Amino acid sequence: MGNDTAIYADMPESIGYSVAAEAHCALQALVSACMSELPRELDQYIDKVTFSSTSPIGNKPCFPCPLKEQEAGCALKALEGCLAGAIADLRYGSQGRNIVVDPARVTCFLMSAYITTLDGMGKAHPKIKYRLPDTDLNQAQSNLYRRLSANLYETCNTGQYYHIHGSLEASTTLRMLGLPPFLPGSNDYRQCVAMIENAVNQLSIAELEHKNQKYRQAGAPALTKDQFHRTAHGQAMAGIAPFTVQSLDAPSKPIPFPDLDAQQPATPGNVQCLAGIRVIELCRVIAGPTIGRSLAAHGAHVLKITSAKLPDVPFFQLDVNTGKHATSLHLKDPRDRVTFERLLATADVIIDGYRPGVLASLGYSPESLAAKAKESGRGIVYVAEDCFGGTGVPGAAWSHRPGWQQIADCATGVAWEQGWFMGLEEPVVPPFPISDYATGILGTIAALAALHRRAVNGGSWIARTSLVQYDLFLLHALSPYPPEVQEHLWDVHDRDFFALCHSDSVDEVGARALRSMQRLYPELFCDGMMHKAFSPGFGGEVAWPKEPLKVAGVTIGHVRPTRPNGYDAPSWDGWERDESLLA
Repeated sequence: MGNDTAIYADMPESIGYSVAAEAHCALQALVSACMSELPRELDQYIDKVTFSSTSPIGNKPCFPCPLKEQEAGCALKALEGCLAGAIADLRYGSQGRNIVVDPARVTCFLMSAYITTLDGMGKAHPKIKYRLPDTDLNQAQSNLYRRLSANLYETCNTGQYYHIHGSLEASTTLRMLGLPPFLPGSNDYRQCVAMIENAVNQLSIAELEHKNQKYRQAGAPALTKDQFHRTAHGQAMAGIAPFTVQSLDAPSKPIPFPDLDAQQPATPGNVQCLAGIRVIELCRVIAGPTIGRSLAAHGAHVLKITSAKLPDVPFFQLDVNTGKHATSLHLKDPRDRVTFERLLATADVIIDGYRPGVLASLGYSPESLAAKAKESGRGIVYVAEDCFGGTGVPGAAWSHRPGWQQIADCATGVAWEQGWFMGLEEPVVPPFPISDYATGILGTIAALAALHRRAVNGGSWIARTSLVQYDLFLLHALSPYPPEVQEHLWDVHDRDFFALCHSDSVDEVGARALRSMQRLYPELFCDGMMHKAFSPGFGGEVAWPKEPLKVAGVTIGHVRPTRPNGYDAPSWDGWERDESLLA
């Protein structure tokens, strides 16, 4: 296959492909798709965007994927920067701010969970689990057999596939298929895949859909993009922007941003656009927590609230908890509810990453929270991120369904596009949780847009986005790579990657893609692409990707290292701030 970077340098000049140039096109497509949701004056900021990489690799397609994930990620980060600039101008005065997005760092951001490390140990290191608090309460990640309860399998009808998803529990899905929930000693990858696929092979898509509904499990058929478009949900979502922002009450007087000196002192040159903004994050895994991580990078105080009684994937906390405080409250416990409502009383933003309706069932619907905020004369921003989107949209039949990144990628057609690119007549879940991170950026954009509206128009606002909305933008607003670029990616990436098939797990797909990318593009994995800081919460040095975005006149970056869920007191007081991390 050739040697490391020489392969990349040999990309034929006749292809003439530029990630930066295509990112500009993607930004225009994104702005067009989101125009109704954006502040009217944003055009002046979009004209200030440049895409400039610290590495020559940043201008080249890197992922072994057919869709323009890097270009979409760059466009999303650019729009995030435009809104950050608009908010900074509201707070600190207009400066004609330039916005710079680094495509190489965007590439790292989109696979952050696979390159974040603790004392040099990454996600796949055999000893990393001993360094992390065990929040896998239901042992869903305990062995291969249980992890493969979340995977793509062929049904009883040849050529039709279904992604089951045991989520964070596994037992219910396995029992649903007539399989034992636990199988001690089951660590042979191919045997586990074969055993579960044999069970799925006995059922049709319709039967699996019925079982999923009966047992309240996540799962979805693997559809092509045209098949998804023909579903009722696909039809309903076709006209929906990648994110939406709607008023929760009648507009009132503008609600200014908090006084900087009183809320969050900062040294000259380290002013951040969301300084003093308080965010409560109620999310798990990746997409929702990425919203909180990004808002923290803009200076917000982000308090992640989870329950010690709810499971979470241990390793992902190392990545997505960066910049936050993390506390534990159980919202079915009366005493914890009192504490939670005390925190809510001065919160500006609530991020909801749970299944639609879960928080409302606990008494915390967007409408009830807006009513409480109105009583105190301040207004809130409620950001809802989920899998299928479409809450409140007529005909959006799947809006209530639970889901995860793989579910969205299978339902919308992304997995079929990946399989065809690999030379297969079957779907394959793409490498890395790219849709998760990109949806997290969409949620960040939505939050910033809503905060801008609150500052200009007053009142409370609800912002919504979903994994499906991101996938639809990727599939329909952006064309796939041209054949010559896809052929180049096929030629240079490892044959081991292209030996994958539909039933290979996300862990296997990601691991093979990572090995290929490390060989081809070592610049993406060098120390210069990473921040490093000691995390008292995890008891070691954490390395995580540097922020891809710069906005003139404000600083973007985290002022506290990551920590495990539940590490901090449930309070807005006494937050540490290490500005050396902004360097």
